[in-house]
Amino acid sequence: MQILWFLFAFIAVLALIGLAAWLVRRFAGNRLGANTNRGRMPRLAVIDAAAVDGRRRLVLVRRDNVEHLLMIGGPTDIVVEPNIVRASARDQA
Repeated sequence: MQILWFLFAFIAVLALIGLAAWLVRRFAGNRLGANTNRGRMPRLAVIDAAAVDGRRRLVLVRRDNVEHLLMIGGPTDIVVEPNIVRASARDQA
């Protein structure tokens, strides 16, 4: 009798966890982990990426108004070209 009570309680707890997960996914949507700096331009972004070969990729990363060209995926990751200033930032300076 005690084993049946344990199994019933265990199944009920699993059902409640599943229901809670479904409710969070249903109603929270994309708001979880959303950026709280609304209206601000993000400071870090991947602008473009291109495959060099099967393992390596060239990635253009923007930080503030400066872009960096990186080669990633090989035995070592390297910075190909640092401090590429965007045209809009260059015109203001």
